[in-house]
Amino acid sequence: MSDTTASIRRKIEGVKDLRSVVSTMKALAAANIGQYEKSTLALKDYYRSVQLGLSACFRAGTPPARHVAAKTGANRGVTGVIVLGTDHGLVGQFNESIALHAAQTLALLPGRKKIWAVGERVQDRLVDLGISVAEVFAVPLSIKSIIPLTGEILLRILAPALSEGVNVEGAEGKGGNEMNTFYLFYNAYRSGLTYEPFHQRLLPLDESWRRELLQLPWPARNLPEMVGGNIVTLHALIREYLFASLFLACAESLASENASRLTAMERAEKNIDELSTELQKTFNRLRQSRIDEELFDVIAGVEAARGEAK
Repeated sequence: MSDTTASIRRKIEGVKDLRSVVSTMKALAAANIGQYEKSTLALKDYYRSVQLGLSACFRAGTPPARHVAAKTGANRGVTGVIVLGTDHGLVGQFNESIALHAAQTLALLPGRKKIWAVGERVQDRLVDLGISVAEVFAVPLSIKSIIPLTGEILLRILAPALSEGVNVEGAEGKGGNEMNTFYLFYNAYRSGLTYEPFHQRLLPLDESWRRELLQLPWPARNLPEMVGGNIVTLHALIREYLFASLFLACAESLASENASRLTAMERAEKNIDELSTELQKTFNRLRQSRIDEELFDVIAGVEAARGEAK
């Protein structure tokens, strides 16, 4: 009986240590969500400003079609895809949900695909779903580390196009196999510690994209006037648009990762508390049983002593 109570006591101590670890992970996840939320909100404001700048370019005068619209047959090239996951643990079904969403969406898209994964674990999930991954990027560990990742991805996207004379706004290059279409897949952060798999088309910046920007309401009564060349300004804003889109996707993915971890830690904390309560009840029951046995032994000894005295 004593071995059993000692074993349960060790389990109770182990559960307390585990709860301390879970509480620490929960606090870190909550702190990280705060900074990623602030970064996401700030970047959304900047992203909106870039969109308005592009809208102003188009309102000031429509550039030549070669600068904003895809030529006929531009979509015959390879479809580029970036899937943002995580290599960090305790995130529940984070990688599984975005990998499944990417697989289901890509199955509906025609043509060849070139898949890039951010994180080795999401790469494994994609491979399990029958999707081959061309390259894997390291998962950013902080807001500051998003900038190098975004720059590297943009360089990979734009460098072949620029070297071969491909227009990033959708024009077809000489080879015919360039990544004229590009998609982003990531878990988008939602309020209330929730997220959902999401995807957006990053390229081409075609006529439909231009029309969407033209429909944006201007926040003032007077329409803006362009200073300098429209095409130069347009290209500068396009670079900022691509950078902001990638940065925002990475920031939302990191916020979603920490939201998933925080939710997982809250569930673990609840389960640990329930387990601790059950172990404590079992320990108390066994200890009371041992005390009762000892009392019965004492009473039996007293009764036996009385019998001998008579």
